[in-house]
Amino acid sequence: MKILIRAGRVIDPARNFDEIADVAIAAGRIISVGTAPEGFSPVRIIEAGGCIVAPGLVDLAVRLREPGHEHEGMLESEMAAAVAGGVTSLVCPPDTDPVLDEPGLVDMLKFRAEKLHQARVFPLGALTRGLQGEVLTEMAELTESGCVGFSQAEVPLQNTQVLQRALQYAATYGYSVWLRPQEYHLGQGVAASGPLATRLGLSGVPVAAETIALHTILELVRVTGARVHLCRISSAAGVALVRAAKQQELPVTCDVSINSLHLTDVDIGYFDSRMRLTPPLRQQRDRDALRQGLADGTIDALVSDHTPVDEDAKQIPFAEAEPGATGLELLLGLGLKWGQQDGVGLVRALAVLTCEPARVLGSALGTLQASAGHLVDGGVADVCIFDPQATWTVEPARLRSQGRHTPFGGHQLQGQVRCTIVGGQVAYEAM
Repeated sequence: MKILIRAGRVIDPARNFDEIADVAIAAGRIISVGTAPEGFSPVRIIEAGGCIVAPGLVDLAVRLREPGHEHEGMLESEMAAAVAGGVTSLVCPPDTDPVLDEPGLVDMLKFRAEKLHQARVFPLGALTRGLQGEVLTEMAELTESGCVGFSQAEVPLQNTQVLQRALQYAATYGYSVWLRPQEYHLGQGVAASGPLATRLGLSGVPVAAETIALHTILELVRVTGARVHLCRISSAAGVALVRAAKQQELPVTCDVSINSLHLTDVDIGYFDSRMRLTPPLRQQRDRDALRQGLADGTIDALVSDHTPVDEDAKQIPFAEAEPGATGLELLLGLGLKWGQQDGVGLVRALAVLTCEPARVLGSALGTLQASAGHLVDGGVADVCIFDPQATWTVEPARLRSQGRHTPFGGHQLQGQVRCTIVGGQVAYEAM
């Protein structure tokens, strides 16, 4: 379909482009940014005056809950939530049921996702069989099936020798390994260690759970040369370690969740199970360090950490509640809110949602590599059009995700998605 997006403020953070321009799309590609080519006859014209035309958002942490957890989220509902939030590409972890440790399971997930013609899905394969932390998976076969990296999801590897072998193998063949740094034995609590957890009588997760794991991972990266993406950093000490590692030019990247970026342990209040999250919400000094790390490039990407949770799993005591919250539809608004509050500017706020996460994926994007997260002539036509002045209130009951639990219920956000285009096709349009 030929589409002309007319008179929008086009922002491409990857090349610092920010101008009022037209965007012409044909055959799933952007054929021009600026003025439509002579003789271009669009089938559809989208008037974007007053709106921002940006690359489609790339979310590096999205649980689709299928297969195995359909009572918490169906592929249809979560993909609809993605495009409604302006997300055109997403990475899903391997902790489905069954675990994504066989090529056939990956093929099935990608086939189901492609049939929906909505956001692009990039699965992570399991690093070890069944996420048991004992036997490495067949990484080559999983890569051929479309896995963009390998992960243990939320299951820490207790055996350091297995982790070392995994990183050695990944380094040999150029695969990336995605790890959430948390030491297994110290990470068994339900809230961040501190005065609030003590006062509420909740078992704590100390910052050391993150830093011990980070030290281990970074030392193994140093000796193996493997590319590692650190998922959902949560502490000031963790940010400092990542900053030092990058200064030493270790091949590491990292992300932070919208929850850790905006909330602290104080928000738990009186055992509010909506705040039962992984990693746990930490103190204000940690949140401030995370925001600064995202601003200065120590942290590469902002993620939704979208984890739909069933109603029954949240309406129970805090310590027993299942951790997780929906976030796909909130990612853009919360990213823009951070950018405005911290004065980093709209371009940087969009960069951590588009070109920077695409850079983390790198060569794993295949044919999309050169243009994902960008708006360039000849690039893939994944576009998010949003009104930066429109304000809306987060009403959980109106979210498209099957999981309606969010810590941000009742919050007012600025920036509302008007249209999402994936591969040159309109995947979502606000009514």
